[in-house]
Amino acid sequence: MTETQRSPDGAALDDRGPERAAGLRVEAVRVPQSGIATEARAAAVVWQREMIRFFKDRTRIVSSLAQPLLFLFVLGSGLGSLLSSAGGRSGGVSLPTFLFPGVLAISVLFTAAFSGISIVWDREFGFLREMLVAPVSTTSILLGKAVGGATVATLQCILLLALAGLVGVPYDPLMFVELLVLIFLMAFMICALGLMLAARLKQVQTAMPMVQLIITPLMFLSGALFPLGNLPTWLTVLTHINPMTYAVEPLRHVVFARLNASAADLARYDPGIHWGSFLVPTWLEIVLTIGFSVLLLGLAVTRFRRTE
Repeated sequence: MTETQRSPDGAALDDRGPERAAGLRVEAVRVPQSGIATEARAAAVVWQREMIRFFKDRTRIVSSLAQPLLFLFVLGSGLGSLLSSAGGRSGGVSLPTFLFPGVLAISVLFTAAFSGISIVWDREFGFLREMLVAPVSTTSILLGKAVGGATVATLQCILLLALAGLVGVPYDPLMFVELLVLIFLMAFMICALGLMLAARLKQVQTAMPMVQLIITPLMFLSGALFPLGNLPTWLTVLTHINPMTYAVEPLRHVVFARLNASAADLARYDPGIHWGSFLVPTWLEIVLTIGFSVLLLGLAVTRFRRTE
């Protein structure tokens, strides 16, 4: 016979447990097993959250287009008229046409960087800790965040692509598809960079200056606003070690391949990236962009595991 359990006051307890003895219903807690399907579902949920936040914030959509439009139409037209009057325009390529792929890259850079760094808001309000204690890996959470940020940046660039004809870029459906794929890869890389930077930041006030400090040199040293040929040696070195350069150049190559430009114009405005005498092919630039993306995301995951 089993010994009857008694409470401290001597009352007999049901051997099925104190919860049953008190008449409470006990429910089994089911923890989902970790697997590819579970991890993919977790990443999809984080991606869906980014989409909901994007479509509910219309002010963000409009304000994010202000700076690219200023670069494209105000800076492009203003400097273009100066170069034209000084005899600096070459052939049939205007400055706004040249700037178009670079402006796409600038739009992606700022949008994706702030999407990645926005995880600091989640940490400050406690939502990040709730995600990290879920029975899924940190990799799935950050992957969903990066894909979500890249999707947001790509969607915003669709509005800029609709203005291509205003700056002399033809409406070529295949070109638009290629540009959107390249834009997504670039945005993923920059969003992963933002996540890596956000891993050790605790407050939004610290995050904003940090992002500006990083993305401004990335923008100016990527060749988005100037051709990569005939640069001083020090500037050539800086552009070549900038990961953003290898994401911008494929965009420009895709656009210039559709322009009715002379060989002299192509050599001047789209010289490509040269490692010494070696011309880096477009496919290798894309591979490098993917490699930088994987590296930055891996560093972000490692830093978050050590921090949280």
